[in-house]
Amino acid sequence: MKLYSINAGHFKLDGGAMHGVVPKSMWNKANPSDENNMCSWAMRCLLIEHGNHKILVDNGMGDKQDAKFFGHYFPHGEDSIERNLAKHGFTVDDITDVFLTHLHFDHCGGSIRREGDKLVPVFKNAIYWSTKKHWETATNPNVREKASFLTENIMPIQESGKLRFVDVAEGAEWMEDIRIRYCNGHTDSLMLPQIKFKNTTILFCADLIPSVAHVSLPWVMAYDMRPLETLNEKTRLLNEAVANNWVLFMEHDPTIECCNLIQTDRGIRTNKTFALADLEHEHNIG
Repeated sequence: MKLYSINAGHFKLDGGAMHGVVPKSMWNKANPSDENNMCSWAMRCLLIEHGNHKILVDNGMGDKQDAKFFGHYFPHGEDSIERNLAKHGFTVDDITDVFLTHLHFDHCGGSIRREGDKLVPVFKNAIYWSTKKHWETATNPNVREKASFLTENIMPIQESGKLRFVDVAEGAEWMEDIRIRYCNGHTDSLMLPQIKFKNTTILFCADLIPSVAHVSLPWVMAYDMRPLETLNEKTRLLNEAVANNWVLFMEHDPTIECCNLIQTDRGIRTNKTFALADLEHEHNIG
């Protein structure tokens, strides 16, 4: 197995919404906002090269939306899926599986592109993976979540015939060395891949723990549907992670890719931060 960090770009979201009840006097030190209270966030995806599979976990927001949409989210920087795949010798046509943690626009928008007046899969040779429960939520959204589930990101996947549903129990293997953890606080049936890589377990944190700052239990996004459930899910998985020295892979942290954890008298905290590539030299991380 080989792992690659693939940044789909950066965008901006309201700092208060991203940090929930945490006051700006605290979160602004972790991720300083601009004059409009907006903070920059990565859309950091993960490529798993595993046997004959090249699995891309999430794919950012894509580039097919109109100027009005992008005017709300301010995509910026030079990163893109295509550019960062190419750095490792891959193209979008090499991807065999697109694993979607959930269908909010900043996680699945890169699935589909405009081709003339058609909407077609970007990863034309890939199967797209969601869950039945989450798909039903995304295609029949509640009013609060509706703005995050965009029809043009979602329905063309089904129409292409490439949609499949993950159907394994909590913590069970979906593929050899890849287990699935489910969370329901942020949205229904959010999937977190738990990957056994060499002698290390890596948890792709998606929106359960979007940045290193969110390791702290009270830091729960205002976007979450069920914040108390998120709190319980974080508690459970962070305890498991610190007990077993897992690595957490951060999808949205603007600069930090990975961290491990330490138990302190103030609770579980970040221990070391590092790049995913550093796991090739595990003796430097502990």
